[in-house]
Amino acid sequence: MEQRQETQETLGQQASQELQQDQRPQGGKRLSSNSQRRRERRNSFFVPIVLAVIVLILLVMLFLLRREEGPQEPEPSDSSIAVPEWVTRQYLPENPFSRPGTALEEVNGVAIHYVGNPNTSAKQNRDFFASLADQTPAEEGEPDPNTYASSHFVIGMDGEIIQCIPLDEWSYCTSARNKDTISIECCHPDETGEFTPATYESLLRLVRWLQEEFDLDGGQILRHYDVTGKECPRYYVQNPEAWEQFLADLAGG
Repeated sequence: MEQRQETQETLGQQASQELQQDQRPQGGKRLSSNSQRRRERRNSFFVPIVLAVIVLILLVMLFLLRREEGPQEPEPSDSSIAVPEWVTRQYLPENPFSRPGTALEEVNGVAIHYVGNPNTSAKQNRDFFASLADQTPAEEGEPDPNTYASSHFVIGMDGEIIQCIPLDEWSYCTSARNKDTISIECCHPDETGEFTPATYESLLRLVRWLQEEFDLDGGQILRHYDVTGKECPRYYVQNPEAWEQFLADLAGG
């Protein structure tokens, strides 16, 4: 009898424990759900912060990149005469030393020059003209030590063409003929002043276009020498037959 009672009590205790275990997981599930909601709230708080930090980093990098690139070239202003697409427009800033903004009311010629600085590029010469804007104007009545120089176009040794000044404005390049000529400066590799084949071909192409645009004939294509007597362009002053050949090539195009 006693043994049977002990067995019944043991079975009752086991059933009670099993019932408690069956009820326990419901509380465990609620705890897991609460923890998940807390994680979701944390994520919804941190994600916008991380995105804001990334955007801020990108803006700082963009600012530093633009600062390293230096000041931007001035945007070309509208001109009454559009140049062909094979000419790059990089206008000088308006200033009294290289781009005075004086209206070029008529075009009666094209003046050819050489830069006089062997082995320099079209961009370097264009930037030299632009740098003249940093000079300080002389006081009234005082000697003027400043440099005044520019050109409508500069042709590089690889044949690239940069336009520095609109075709309806003066350049400071051909003295008394600034008022009615378009000026072209040409780069050269050495002291002889002879142009590279690429420069020569680009010069022919540009002058032919200007002749058509302004209705100019071969007699209106000049050397700087023909205006002032200066040895410019040197190679074509020292070798007049080469200049005659250039004019023949121009006419034969």
